Amino acid sequence: MSTSAPYPLQLELHADRNITQWRPLVQWLLAIPHLLIAWALRTLRQVLTLISFFAVLFTTQIPRPLFDAIVMTYRYEWRAMSYAFFMHEDYPPFDFDLSCDDDGVEPHTSLCLTYPEYLERWKPLYKWFLAIPQYVVLAALCIAACVGIVIGFLAVLVTGEYPEGIRAFLVSVYRYALRVEAYVGFLTDGYPPFSLDA
Repeated sequence: MSTSAPYPLQLELHADRNITQWRPLVQWLLAIPHLLIAWALRTLRQVLTLISFFAVLFTTQIPRPLFDAIVMTYRYEWRAMSYAFFMHEDYPPFDFDLSCDDDGVEPHTSLCLTYPEYLERWKPLYKWFLAIPQYVVLAALCIAACVGIVIGFLAVLVTGEYPEGIRAFLVSVYRYALRVEAYVGFLTDGYPPFSLDA
């Protein structure tokens, strides 16, 4: 029995499920500075992804500094979103470490992506097409995640505890979405699994 290698993009959340009951009412507001920066970084990522498209076509790889910058934008966004959706209470750092490995500055969230030494030259031309089934699945998962966020919101308000299954589901959906983005965004040639497992 062979074990498959883990997917190149790994995303985790390790935080206490006990959340102060008033937090869901204001935490999204406290997250606004981070969300604005994450939005700006997303815009930057789109430009860097365009550059990556040509880099892969001409050289079959993405320059490491470019790759690290793109991964940093995903990591920053994950930290901002996990805080905005009150998955933990600690305010995320304004950290812009250019590395594909998580720097561990934020103890509750981690995101890392393995740098590919080689990418197939012509895949950027058709990866978006291969990802269509993934987007269909992702659309259904996002609808379920919206319901999960509402249930989590109400549960924390009433009990002061984030339901373990719902939070794990939301983290899994976010991980799934980022794996699809990494595949379509030329960061890996590994087709994302149709799975919510880590």
